[in-house]
Amino acid sequence: MPTSNQLLAFALASILFIQVPGPSLLFTIGRALTVGRRAALLSVVGNGLGLLAQVIAVALGLGAVVAASATAYTLLKIVGAAWVVWLGVQAIRHRGDARIALELGRSSEGTGTALRTGFIVGSTNPKTIIFFVAFLPQFTNAAAGHVGAQVAALGLFFAILAVASDSVWALAASKARDWFAREPRRLDAMGAAGGVMMIGLGATLAATD
Repeated sequence: MPTSNQLLAFALASILFIQVPGPSLLFTIGRALTVGRRAALLSVVGNGLGLLAQVIAVALGLGAVVAASATAYTLLKIVGAAWVVWLGVQAIRHRGDARIALELGRSSEGTGTALRTGFIVGSTNPKTIIFFVAFLPQFTNAAAGHVGAQVAALGLFFAILAVASDSVWALAASKARDWFAREPRRLDAMGAAGGVMMIGLGATLAATD
């Protein structure tokens, strides 16, 4: 397994990477503003599971194929971007649903839907695949052997850190949503704003090399 110094260095690098505004963070904030605290936190968990799927792919060597193939990278990027844009459009179209659900005291989105949504975004984020391919091997201990298992363990550690961080952001954003909920029209406007944010995020993902 990696040495204690390698684990510490990896933890610091991961925390810095996670805190830089990117697809997962902006997606989390957008979800908290559109579907509420519970569904947003479930989406965070789903996103973490999507990251684990990427880690497994990298540990098996598939991540290197995506990193080396411009076609594979572009395809993955477009799929993920299209999904985020679609979520944004739906959030705008159904911006009143969050207010209605809040008034009824329930989430505007089911558990399975929220988990699935987060998983798709997490598993189709090409930036984290590149991060895993480029950085995970650097923190492994070659002398200990079983590099694939070490990569999987480091990836699991990264996913746990990401879920913890994104959960904090989701809770903070949901607080802002609760303030807007005091006036129904504010909540509708915030739902639309969250949808616009996700559409912008999807467009940025599609346009970024």
